[in-house]
Amino acid sequence: MNDYEAVLRSHLGAALHLNAPMARYTVARLGGAADALVIADSVALLEQAARLTWAQGWQVRIIGGGANVLVADGGVRGVVIINRAEGVTYGAEGVLIAESGASLIGLARAAIERGWAGLTWAIGIPGTLGGAVVNNAGAYGGEIGQFLLWAEIAEPDQPTRRWERAELAYAYRESALKRRSTPYAVLSAALQLAPNSDPAALRAEAEVHSAHRRRTQPNGASLGSMFKNPPNDYAGRLIEAAGLKGTQIGGVQISPQHANWFINTGSGTAADYLALIRLAQGRVAEQFGIHLALEVELIGEF
Repeated sequence: MNDYEAVLRSHLGAALHLNAPMARYTVARLGGAADALVIADSVALLEQAARLTWAQGWQVRIIGGGANVLVADGGVRGVVIINRAEGVTYGAEGVLIAESGASLIGLARAAIERGWAGLTWAIGIPGTLGGAVVNNAGAYGGEIGQFLLWAEIAEPDQPTRRWERAELAYAYRESALKRRSTPYAVLSAALQLAPNSDPAALRAEAEVHSAHRRRTQPNGASLGSMFKNPPNDYAGRLIEAAGLKGTQIGGVQISPQHANWFINTGSGTAADYLALIRLAQGRVAEQFGIHLALEVELIGEF
């Protein structure tokens, strides 16, 4: 702890927080404390903090809006960087360039109002552009990989450079970044959208998606979709068919509205979530021979 404080405080000042509870930085509103936490409100600070931790050989995790992550009750050893770099530039002919901490929902709304088509599918997806780039976030037939031109990425001991879309090797909720084991930091990305579209038509299209989400997805503190959909099927359908819809362990419940959403009812813990995850995976594997792969990321010691 003293090592973190001495090195990071001298470079990052008030951006550093020690023994910081992660519940306030995650959508599910739970998780233990991070040994050290850095609030990066610019790309420069994000890259500086990442390179400092890499140079020291410390464990480091970069988190955006705190969606799609489950933080262990025992917290996170090492350094957590909260990415709040949110700058956006609207270039020529529909090219949107944004820093990786920009809200995906905010980008979708702004593009709609400018009459730039391509992001209406993202109107209800929580999280940040950086997370979307890594996970190939998508919904309603759209996904970030369809629109990405390049992503600016920092790596240890190498100059920061732009990765073209082909290098990211996108697949369903997957990318070359997500599959790699060595550290990196997504700093910004460029999307090619379609300008000169009718904002009213885009708003109407987005509202159709929003209305569908309101009908099918529960309110409350959750991680979003818990599992990836298996080929030609839906995780929620399988969990419901296994008889688990509405099942509760501790303070976490498999939503009675949508079985692929696990809701923190107010007193939930990461251990409760993990117990429900294992129950769903085990029951679905036993009854249908299908392994449900997590869409959320487990962070910390489980």
